Amino acid sequence: MKQLLIVGGGTAGTMMANKLAPVLDDSEWHITLIDEHETHYYQPGFLFIPWGIYNKNDVIKPKRDFYPSGIDVIISPIEIIEPDENRVKLADGRVISYDLMIVATGSRINPGETEGMLGDKWHKNIFDFYTIEGATNLRNFIKYWEGGKLVVNVVEMPIKCPVAPLEFAFLADWYFTEQGIRDKVEIEYVTPLPGAFTKPIAAKFLGEFLTKKNIKLTSDFSAGRVDAENNKLYSWDEEAIDYDLLVTIPTNMGAEVIGRSGMGDDLNFIPTDHHTLQSKKWENVFVLGDATDLPSSKAGSVAHFEADVLFENIQRYIDGRPLKPAFDGHANCYIESGFGKGILIDFNYDVEPLPGKFPLPGVGPFSLLQETRMNHWGKMTFRWVYWNLLLKGAELPIEAQMTMAGKKRV
Repeated sequence: MKQLLIVGGGTAGTMMANKLAPVLDDSEWHITLIDEHETHYYQPGFLFIPWGIYNKNDVIKPKRDFYPSGIDVIISPIEIIEPDENRVKLADGRVISYDLMIVATGSRINPGETEGMLGDKWHKNIFDFYTIEGATNLRNFIKYWEGGKLVVNVVEMPIKCPVAPLEFAFLADWYFTEQGIRDKVEIEYVTPLPGAFTKPIAAKFLGEFLTKKNIKLTSDFSAGRVDAENNKLYSWDEEAIDYDLLVTIPTNMGAEVIGRSGMGDDLNFIPTDHHTLQSKKWENVFVLGDATDLPSSKAGSVAHFEADVLFENIQRYIDGRPLKPAFDGHANCYIESGFGKGILIDFNYDVEPLPGKFPLPGVGPFSLLQETRMNHWGKMTFRWVYWNLLLKGAELPIEAQMTMAGKKRV
């Protein structure tokens, strides 16, 4: 019997297991999934924890609740992946061989990559919100903070969920307004990008949005080190920004095992065909989610669209058919903007976010590149969709490929 191995049981790996388990011939193929942890985190929910909108229990469930029956699940760290030998060595010495492998090992923050970031002030007045520990510790700080200068800094790209830092700044404006201390809080958004976002039209729209909310935008700032004792963030060319509270999005990197295994680039992301999702080096290895080096957003929606494409390509590979170059970089992101409103963007490799209606042309109910209450509810209801439909591999009424229907060219 042939072995299909899925390495990583987070969002992307779970979706692939649920999609493939019902369609592969169980007399010919057996699926094994390996993951290091038992707990599944709804990572988009981390954004809402510092503001008391969600708590820890809203974003945590057991991973095994979402895996399909009939597959083997191994909870263990991986010592090394040996793709030339078609095998994986676990930390306890076991060796798992495979005929076909899907890598969905994700990405994670690495604050140690920035000099001075980790230390006595980490999770004291320097926080992340990309981990459950960072988000909950930040909540405890913000709850009693009486004001000062808040700096939201993206250290370098790429990062998981590229709009999340902007959302954090928008929610800070809302929260401190609600607390009656917005006039005591200075907010500065510091990014290595030339604008508020990676795409020009959206960057202009979101930059104007920051200005409207009295949030200072500092662009082209490449963070080099933190002087935690003196509350200063320095760029590589020694430009300094003072802060009282630093909320950082540290360097994001792929899993350490990818680096140990020699499968990744300098950031441990795996070189992947942009359209078929096949590894560029090993033909029986496919990659999706945050583990890839694709020039698309590292976001749950992208993993969902990739999974739809990979579902077909895995079957084509098994049947000896040519792979379809069908993934177009499609990303679909709600941006929570505060005060019960939100923004929606929909784009791909070639088409940047444009205004319009989504998903039905002229009808919506969601509006692209506009701030509406309906977009806010789209963001808030996504948690239910995620737990009940997305992870389980259900078909959703959004095509993997982006469509121009409903969009207005600018």
